[in-house]
Amino acid sequence: MIGEVTRAQVTVPASSATLLYDDWYPALRASDISGKGMTKAMLLGIPLVLGRNADGKYFAMRDACPHRGIPLSYGWFDGRQVTCKYHGWAFEPVSGQCREIPSLTSQDSLDPTKIYAAAFPCEERDGHVWVYVPQPGRGRLRPEAELPAIPEVPKFSAKYRAAHLWADLPCNVDHGIIGLMDPAHGPFVHNARHSIHEKTKQFEPIENGFRMTAHQPSANSAPYKLLGVYGQPITTTIDFALPNRRYEIIRCGDKWFASLTTVTPTADNNCRIDVCAAWNILLHVPFFTPVAKFFGRRFVRQDQLTMIQQAEGLKYNPSLMLIDDADRPAKWYFELKQARLESQASGAPLRHPMSGPVTLRWRS
Repeated sequence: MIGEVTRAQVTVPASSATLLYDDWYPALRASDISGKGMTKAMLLGIPLVLGRNADGKYFAMRDACPHRGIPLSYGWFDGRQVTCKYHGWAFEPVSGQCREIPSLTSQDSLDPTKIYAAAFPCEERDGHVWVYVPQPGRGRLRPEAELPAIPEVPKFSAKYRAAHLWADLPCNVDHGIIGLMDPAHGPFVHNARHSIHEKTKQFEPIENGFRMTAHQPSANSAPYKLLGVYGQPITTTIDFALPNRRYEIIRCGDKWFASLTTVTPTADNNCRIDVCAAWNILLHVPFFTPVAKFFGRRFVRQDQLTMIQQAEGLKYNPSLMLIDDADRPAKWYFELKQARLESQASGAPLRHPMSGPVTLRWRS
Protein backbone atom coordinates (compact mmCIF):
# COMPACT_ATOMS: atom_id res chain seq x y z
CA MET A 1 0.00 0.00 0.00
CA ILE A 2 1.42 3.37 -0.97
CA GLY A 3 1.95 5.84 1.82
CA GLU A 4 -0.36 8.81 2.23
CA VAL A 5 0.36 11.76 -0.05
CA THR A 6 -0.36 15.03 1.73
CA ARG A 7 -1.46 18.25 0.12
CA ALA A 8 1.98 19.74 0.80
CA GLN A 9 3.60 16.98 -1.25
CA VAL A 10 1.41 17.46 -4.33
CA THR A 11 1.29 20.75 -6.21
CA VAL A 12 -1.55 21.17 -8.67
CA PRO A 13 -0.35 23.83 -11.13
CA ALA A 14 -3.07 26.28 -12.15
CA SER A 15 -1.32 28.22 -14.88
CA SER A 16 1.57 26.14 -16.21
CA ALA A 17 2.89 22.59 -16.27
CA THR A 18 6.26 20.94 -16.68
CA LEU A 19 6.30 19.06 -19.97
CA LEU A 20 7.57 15.52 -20.51
CA TYR A 21 9.85 14.97 -23.48
CA ASP A 22 11.51 11.94 -25.10
CA ASP A 23 8.18 10.41 -26.04
CA TRP A 24 5.54 10.18 -28.77
CA TYR A 25 2.64 12.64 -29.05
CA PRO A 26 -0.21 12.78 -31.60
CA ALA A 27 0.25 15.92 -33.71
CA LEU A 28 -2.74 15.71 -36.06
CA ARG A 29 -4.91 13.34 -38.07
CA ALA A 30 -3.42 11.75 -41.16
CA SER A 31 -6.46 12.94 -43.10
CA ASP A 32 -5.27 16.52 -42.54
CA ILE A 33 -2.37 15.82 -44.90
CA SER A 34 -3.03 15.31 -48.59
CA GLY A 35 -0.88 15.19 -51.72
CA LYS A 36 2.05 17.58 -51.65
CA GLY A 37 0.39 19.85 -49.14
CA MET A 38 2.06 20.82 -45.88
CA THR A 39 0.08 21.24 -42.66
CA LYS A 40 1.01 23.22 -39.56
CA ALA A 41 0.57 22.01 -35.98
CA MET A 42 1.65 23.01 -32.46
CA LEU A 43 3.07 20.35 -30.17
CA LEU A 44 4.53 21.04 -26.71
CA GLY A 45 4.86 24.68 -27.75
CA ILE A 46 6.86 23.72 -30.84
CA PRO A 47 5.57 24.95 -34.23
CA LEU A 48 5.67 22.05 -36.70
CA VAL A 49 5.12 21.63 -40.40
CA LEU A 50 4.06 18.14 -41.47
CA GLY A 51 3.56 16.35 -44.76
CA ARG A 52 4.07 13.10 -46.63
CA ASN A 53 6.82 12.51 -49.15
CA ALA A 54 6.58 10.78 -52.52
CA ASP A 55 7.51 7.46 -50.89
CA GLY A 56 4.54 7.72 -48.51
CA LYS A 57 6.59 8.49 -45.40
CA TYR A 58 5.33 11.18 -43.03
CA PHE A 59 7.64 13.94 -41.89
CA ALA A 60 7.58 16.56 -39.15
CA MET A 61 9.95 19.53 -39.18
CA ARG A 62 10.25 22.52 -36.87
CA ASP A 63 8.45 25.23 -38.79
CA ALA A 64 11.51 27.48 -39.02
CA CYS A 65 14.31 27.63 -41.56
CA PRO A 66 17.67 27.31 -39.74
CA HIS A 67 19.04 30.10 -41.95
CA ARG A 68 16.90 33.09 -40.97
CA GLY A 69 13.96 31.59 -39.11
CA ILE A 70 11.12 32.14 -41.57
CA PRO A 71 8.48 29.38 -41.29
CA LEU A 72 9.12 26.63 -43.80
CA SER A 73 5.35 26.27 -44.20
CA TYR A 74 5.45 29.44 -46.36
CA GLY A 75 7.70 27.63 -48.82
CA TRP A 76 7.16 24.80 -51.28
CA PHE A 77 7.13 21.01 -51.14
CA ASP A 78 7.48 19.00 -54.35
CA GLY A 79 7.19 15.54 -52.78
CA ARG A 80 10.94 15.23 -52.31
CA GLN A 81 12.17 18.35 -50.58
CA VAL A 82 10.91 21.41 -48.72
CA THR A 83 12.16 24.71 -50.12
CA CYS A 84 12.30 27.90 -48.07
CA LYS A 85 10.61 30.85 -49.78
CA TYR A 86 13.14 33.39 -48.45
CA HIS A 87 16.47 32.23 -49.92
CA GLY A 88 15.57 28.91 -51.52
CA TRP A 89 17.36 26.63 -49.08
CA ALA A 90 16.03 23.11 -49.75
CA PHE A 91 15.74 20.27 -47.22
CA GLU A 92 15.02 16.56 -47.34
CA PRO A 93 12.09 16.66 -44.88
CA VAL A 94 12.34 13.28 -43.11
CA SER A 95 15.95 13.78 -42.01
CA GLY A 96 15.99 17.58 -42.24
CA GLN A 97 19.23 17.45 -44.24
CA CYS A 98 19.92 20.50 -46.39
CA ARG A 99 20.30 19.62 -50.06
CA GLU A 100 20.76 22.99 -51.69
CA ILE A 101 21.75 26.59 -50.94
CA PRO A 102 21.24 28.55 -54.19
CA SER A 103 23.41 31.51 -53.15
CA LEU A 104 26.60 29.41 -52.95
CA THR A 105 29.13 29.83 -55.74
CA SER A 106 31.85 27.57 -57.07
CA GLN A 107 34.27 29.40 -54.79
CA ASP A 108 32.40 28.51 -51.60
CA SER A 109 33.63 25.60 -49.46
CA LEU A 110 30.46 25.19 -47.40
CA ASP A 111 28.88 21.75 -47.78
CA PRO A 112 25.08 22.18 -47.53
CA THR A 113 24.60 18.52 -46.58
CA LYS A 114 26.33 19.18 -43.25
CA ILE A 115 23.43 21.46 -42.27
CA TYR A 116 20.21 20.08 -40.79
CA ALA A 117 16.88 21.69 -40.10
CA ALA A 118 15.17 20.32 -36.98
CA ALA A 119 13.22 17.18 -37.93
CA PHE A 120 11.41 14.75 -35.65
CA PRO A 121 10.63 11.01 -35.97
CA CYS A 122 7.11 10.72 -37.35
CA GLU A 123 4.80 7.72 -37.86
CA GLU A 124 1.09 6.99 -38.40
CA ARG A 125 -1.03 4.81 -36.10
CA ASP A 126 -4.84 4.57 -35.99
CA GLY A 127 -5.14 7.56 -38.30
CA HIS A 128 -2.97 9.76 -36.08
CA VAL A 129 0.39 11.17 -37.10
CA TRP A 130 2.57 10.68 -34.02
CA VAL A 131 5.71 12.75 -33.48
CA TYR A 132 8.57 11.88 -31.15
CA VAL A 133 9.67 14.99 -29.24
CA PRO A 134 13.17 14.79 -27.70
CA GLN A 135 14.38 16.80 -24.74
CA PRO A 136 15.30 20.36 -25.84
CA GLY A 137 19.01 20.71 -26.40
CA ARG A 138 19.49 16.99 -26.93
CA GLY A 139 20.61 17.52 -30.52
CA ARG A 140 19.68 15.69 -33.70
CA LEU A 141 18.42 12.14 -33.23
CA ARG A 142 20.30 9.57 -35.25
CA PRO A 143 18.22 7.27 -37.52
CA GLU A 144 19.39 4.26 -35.51
CA ALA A 145 18.27 5.76 -32.18
CA GLU A 146 16.16 3.33 -30.12
CA LEU A 147 12.76 4.87 -29.42
CA PRO A 148 9.80 3.64 -27.33
CA ALA A 149 6.94 1.89 -29.06
CA ILE A 150 4.40 4.08 -30.83
CA PRO A 151 1.04 3.99 -28.99
CA GLU A 152 -2.02 2.49 -30.65
CA VAL A 153 -5.48 1.25 -29.77
CA PRO A 154 -5.44 -2.41 -28.62
CA LYS A 155 -7.27 -4.71 -31.05
CA PHE A 156 -8.37 -8.29 -30.58
CA SER A 157 -9.76 -9.38 -33.96
CA ALA A 158 -9.00 -8.86 -37.63
CA LYS A 159 -12.38 -7.24 -38.31
CA TYR A 160 -13.37 -4.13 -36.42
CA ARG A 161 -14.61 -0.59 -36.80
CA ALA A 162 -12.96 2.53 -35.51
CA ALA A 163 -13.76 6.16 -34.77
CA HIS A 164 -11.99 9.29 -33.54
CA LEU A 165 -13.19 12.25 -31.46
CA TRP A 166 -11.29 15.29 -30.27
CA ALA A 167 -11.70 18.60 -28.45
CA ASP A 168 -9.48 21.53 -27.53
CA LEU A 169 -9.08 22.23 -23.81
CA PRO A 170 -8.12 25.70 -22.49
CA CYS A 171 -5.93 24.40 -19.66
CA ASN A 172 -2.46 23.05 -19.05
CA VAL A 173 -1.82 19.38 -19.65
CA ASP A 174 -1.82 18.45 -15.95
CA HIS A 175 -5.40 19.60 -15.48
CA GLY A 176 -6.43 17.84 -18.67
CA ILE A 177 -4.88 14.57 -17.53
CA ILE A 178 -6.18 14.53 -13.97
CA GLY A 179 -9.61 15.31 -15.41
CA LEU A 180 -9.14 12.27 -17.66
CA MET A 181 -8.55 9.94 -14.70
CA ASP A 182 -11.04 11.56 -12.29
CA PRO A 183 -13.65 8.95 -11.25
CA ALA A 184 -15.91 11.28 -9.24
CA HIS A 185 -17.00 13.84 -11.85
CA GLY A 186 -19.15 11.48 -13.92
CA PRO A 187 -22.48 11.89 -12.09
CA PHE A 188 -22.27 15.68 -12.29
CA VAL A 189 -20.59 16.38 -15.63
CA HIS A 190 -22.26 13.53 -17.51
CA ASN A 191 -25.71 13.78 -15.92
CA ALA A 192 -25.82 10.54 -13.93
CA ARG A 193 -26.53 11.85 -10.41
CA HIS A 194 -29.37 9.37 -10.00
CA SER A 195 -26.93 6.44 -9.87
CA ILE A 196 -24.33 7.57 -7.32
CA HIS A 197 -23.15 4.69 -5.16
CA GLU A 198 -20.03 3.50 -3.37
CA LYS A 199 -17.41 1.79 -5.48
CA THR A 200 -14.37 -0.31 -4.62
CA LYS A 201 -11.62 -0.73 -7.22
CA GLN A 202 -8.28 -2.50 -7.24
CA PHE A 203 -5.18 -0.80 -8.70
CA GLU A 204 -1.72 -2.13 -9.44
CA PRO A 205 1.50 -0.61 -10.75
CA ILE A 206 2.51 -1.08 -14.40
CA GLU A 207 5.47 0.28 -16.32
CA ASN A 208 5.25 4.10 -16.37
CA GLY A 209 1.75 4.04 -14.90
CA PHE A 210 -0.96 2.13 -13.09
CA ARG A 211 -3.90 -0.15 -13.85
CA MET A 212 -7.44 -0.41 -12.58
CA THR A 213 -7.63 -4.19 -12.68
CA ALA A 214 -10.33 -6.16 -14.47
CA HIS A 215 -13.78 -5.48 -13.05
CA GLN A 216 -17.38 -5.17 -14.14
CA PRO A 217 -17.83 -1.77 -15.81
CA SER A 218 -20.44 0.76 -14.80
CA ALA A 219 -23.92 -0.14 -15.93
CA ASN A 220 -24.24 3.42 -17.24
CA SER A 221 -21.46 3.05 -19.80
CA ALA A 222 -22.61 2.76 -23.41
CA PRO A 223 -20.22 -0.12 -24.30
CA TYR A 224 -21.49 -2.05 -21.26
CA LYS A 225 -25.10 -1.66 -22.38
CA LEU A 226 -24.26 -2.75 -25.93
CA LEU A 227 -22.17 -5.75 -24.88
CA GLY A 228 -24.95 -6.80 -22.55
CA VAL A 229 -26.92 -8.13 -25.53
CA TYR A 230 -24.41 -10.99 -25.86
CA GLY A 231 -25.34 -12.42 -22.43
CA GLN A 232 -21.82 -13.15 -21.22
CA PRO A 233 -19.77 -11.72 -18.33
CA ILE A 234 -18.33 -8.31 -19.08
CA THR A 235 -15.04 -7.00 -17.70
CA THR A 236 -13.12 -3.78 -18.20
CA THR A 237 -9.49 -2.87 -17.57
CA ILE A 238 -8.25 0.72 -17.48
CA ASP A 239 -4.57 1.68 -17.73
CA PHE A 240 -2.91 5.06 -17.37
CA ALA A 241 0.63 5.44 -18.69
CA LEU A 242 2.95 8.43 -18.92
CA PRO A 243 3.09 10.84 -20.48
CA ASN A 244 -0.63 11.23 -21.31
CA ARG A 245 -2.42 7.96 -22.17
CA ARG A 246 -5.52 6.23 -20.88
CA TYR A 247 -6.33 2.80 -22.30
CA GLU A 248 -9.70 1.12 -21.70
CA ILE A 249 -10.48 -2.44 -22.77
CA ILE A 250 -13.96 -3.96 -22.32
CA ARG A 251 -14.31 -7.68 -23.07
CA CYS A 252 -17.33 -9.94 -23.41
CA GLY A 253 -16.29 -13.34 -24.73
CA ASP A 254 -14.88 -12.71 -28.20
CA LYS A 255 -16.56 -9.29 -28.38
CA TRP A 256 -14.59 -6.22 -27.35
CA PHE A 257 -14.41 -2.45 -27.23
CA ALA A 258 -11.10 -0.63 -26.76
CA SER A 259 -10.04 3.00 -26.65
CA LEU A 260 -6.92 5.11 -26.34
CA THR A 261 -7.46 8.61 -24.97
CA THR A 262 -4.63 11.14 -24.92
CA VAL A 263 -4.30 14.67 -23.58
CA THR A 264 -1.62 16.45 -25.57
CA PRO A 265 -0.06 19.82 -24.71
CA THR A 266 -0.13 22.08 -27.74
CA ALA A 267 0.71 25.59 -26.49
CA ASP A 268 1.02 27.17 -23.05
CA ASN A 269 -2.21 26.53 -21.10
CA ASN A 270 -3.78 24.74 -24.04
CA CYS A 271 -4.07 21.05 -24.82
CA ARG A 272 -6.13 18.70 -26.94
CA ILE A 273 -7.98 15.54 -26.00
CA ASP A 274 -8.15 12.77 -28.60
CA VAL A 275 -10.22 9.62 -28.25
CA CYS A 276 -9.51 6.76 -30.66
CA ALA A 277 -11.79 3.74 -30.28
CA ALA A 278 -12.12 0.37 -31.99
CA TRP A 279 -14.68 -2.41 -31.56
CA ASN A 280 -16.06 -5.60 -33.11
CA ILE A 281 -19.62 -5.35 -31.72
CA LEU A 282 -22.68 -4.86 -33.94
CA LEU A 283 -20.53 -4.73 -37.06
CA HIS A 284 -23.49 -5.39 -39.33
CA VAL A 285 -25.89 -2.87 -37.81
CA PRO A 286 -26.45 0.02 -40.27
CA PHE A 287 -25.58 3.52 -39.04
CA PHE A 288 -24.10 2.21 -35.78
CA THR A 289 -20.81 4.10 -36.20
CA PRO A 290 -22.35 7.55 -36.80
CA VAL A 291 -24.78 7.04 -33.91
CA ALA A 292 -21.91 5.98 -31.62
CA LYS A 293 -19.90 9.03 -32.69
CA PHE A 294 -22.88 11.30 -31.99
CA PHE A 295 -23.16 10.14 -28.38
CA GLY A 296 -19.39 10.01 -27.95
CA ARG A 297 -19.08 13.58 -29.22
CA ARG A 298 -21.71 14.72 -26.72
CA PHE A 299 -19.77 12.99 -23.91
CA VAL A 300 -16.48 14.68 -24.89
CA ARG A 301 -18.24 18.03 -25.28
CA GLN A 302 -19.46 17.80 -21.68
CA ASP A 303 -15.87 17.39 -20.50
CA GLN A 304 -14.71 20.21 -22.78
CA LEU A 305 -17.36 22.61 -21.46
CA THR A 306 -16.38 21.80 -17.87
CA MET A 307 -12.72 22.51 -18.62
CA ILE A 308 -13.67 25.83 -20.24
CA GLN A 309 -15.62 26.76 -17.12
CA GLN A 310 -12.80 25.57 -14.85
CA ALA A 311 -10.38 27.81 -16.76
CA GLU A 312 -12.34 30.85 -15.55
CA GLY A 313 -11.35 30.02 -11.97
CA LEU A 314 -7.82 28.82 -12.71
CA LYS A 315 -6.77 32.13 -14.31
CA TYR A 316 -6.77 33.64 -10.79
CA ASN A 317 -4.28 30.97 -9.63
CA PRO A 318 -6.33 29.65 -6.70
CA SER A 319 -4.99 27.31 -4.04
CA LEU A 320 -6.03 23.74 -4.94
CA MET A 321 -6.11 20.42 -3.12
CA LEU A 322 -6.42 16.70 -3.77
CA ILE A 323 -8.23 14.28 -1.47
CA ASP A 324 -8.30 10.53 -0.96
CA ASP A 325 -9.44 8.13 -2.35
CA ALA A 326 -11.07 9.62 -5.44
CA ASP A 327 -8.05 11.84 -6.15
CA ARG A 328 -5.43 9.18 -5.47
CA PRO A 329 -4.92 8.42 -9.22
CA ALA A 330 -4.18 12.12 -9.74
CA LYS A 331 -1.61 11.98 -6.94
CA TRP A 332 0.00 8.96 -8.55
CA TYR A 333 0.19 10.86 -11.82
CA PHE A 334 2.08 13.76 -10.24
CA GLU A 335 4.39 11.38 -8.38
CA LEU A 336 5.05 9.35 -11.53
CA LYS A 337 5.75 12.51 -13.48
CA GLN A 338 8.23 13.72 -10.89
CA ALA A 339 9.87 10.30 -10.76
CA ARG A 340 10.28 10.33 -14.54
CA LEU A 341 11.83 13.80 -14.51
CA GLU A 342 14.28 12.67 -11.81
CA SER A 343 15.07 9.49 -13.76
CA GLN A 344 15.78 11.44 -16.93
CA ALA A 345 18.02 13.85 -15.04
CA SER A 346 20.00 11.18 -13.18
CA GLY A 347 19.92 8.26 -15.59
CA ALA A 348 18.68 5.99 -12.79
CA PRO A 349 15.63 3.73 -13.27
CA LEU A 350 12.25 5.33 -12.66
CA ARG A 351 11.20 5.07 -9.00
CA HIS A 352 7.58 3.95 -9.12
CA PRO A 353 5.41 5.53 -6.39
CA MET A 354 3.34 2.36 -5.97
CA SER A 355 4.94 -0.54 -4.12
CA GLY A 356 2.12 -2.97 -4.87
CA PRO A 357 -1.65 -3.40 -5.27
CA VAL A 358 -3.92 -0.76 -3.72
CA THR A 359 -7.66 -0.74 -2.95
CA LEU A 360 -9.49 2.57 -3.39
CA ARG A 361 -13.07 3.47 -2.47
CA TRP A 362 -15.20 6.43 -3.52
CA ARG A 363 -18.77 7.35 -4.38
CA SER A 364 -19.69 8.14 -7.96
